[in-house]
Amino acid sequence: MKIAIVGESLTDLDDGEPFSGITGWHLDKLLATVGISRRECFTTVVFNHPLKGGIRSVMGTKKQGIPTRDAIIRGKYVKAEYANELIRLDVQLADVAPNIVIALGPTALWALTGEIGIKAARGVCRLSHAGQKVLATYDPQAVVRQWALRPVVIADLQKAATQSAFPDYIRPERLISVEPSIADLLEYENTYFKDAAKLACDIETKQDQITCIGFSPSPNRAIVIPFFLHSGANYWGTRQEELAAWEIITRWLREYPTVYQNGLFDMGQLWKTYGIPAPLAADDTMLAHHALQPEMLKGLGFLASLYTDEPSWKQMGKGMKHD
Repeated sequence: MKIAIVGESLTDLDDGEPFSGITGWHLDKLLATVGISRRECFTTVVFNHPLKGGIRSVMGTKKQGIPTRDAIIRGKYVKAEYANELIRLDVQLADVAPNIVIALGPTALWALTGEIGIKAARGVCRLSHAGQKVLATYDPQAVVRQWALRPVVIADLQKAATQSAFPDYIRPERLISVEPSIADLLEYENTYFKDAAKLACDIETKQDQITCIGFSPSPNRAIVIPFFLHSGANYWGTRQEELAAWEIITRWLREYPTVYQNGLFDMGQLWKTYGIPAPLAADDTMLAHHALQPEMLKGLGFLASLYTDEPSWKQMGKGMKHD
């Protein structure tokens, strides 16, 4: 089977099989919306029995927990007596060898990847601890409780349907130029900007100072212009070099139509702090998405989870150290 679906546990309304009760009925409706038949999927659960008292009924302290497993929520671990449930799940998925595993809810996400936080993890492919491709989304019971989640789950399932065509975890290829010199900026413009209909632009700030600004002339290429090192020191060696960099940025914004994500903030920051206008603002991805899907979130991470195959870069950055 190309798709495996993993839920948290059996419920009292299930007839001994995963998703055989009312939760399964809701799941069928969600899957049908994106053209997936549950009969063609392998379905299983992390805990193959109803959880009296919910997921917390299987939790304990770190000392009581499965030694090889991370916390399922902060400070809480799945008790060692349930280790066989996770072994059984791993064996099932290894035997089925699906192209993608859909993790329904935070417990399934944790069991497959060790990650916690379904809101941040959903909609983005990642690898399980066994090397299988996983895409997490909210479980059907969450949708019943909070109907606004339904279009998000449908979007995630649509991505899962597309990803089910192949087993590989394929990340988009991006060529990002960092730590440029002034000569590098001019060469980059001459090489890549001439054929660009628009530039995408994004800034990063800290305490009302722009720490870096990025420009992208195409979906797979970008250049980042930094102004501060992680130590807090100025990136540019001299004041003249920094002024030259700002002059180039000012000219790019004046000469090339530009696309933003929440551009009112970026343009406002450029103008009020540096006196740099952005007269050729052409589009704003946040506003465009909000016009189409006003009921959904509109942050950049959420949009990336819907419209791209990018990994969650904020999650990737956690724990990283910089020189």
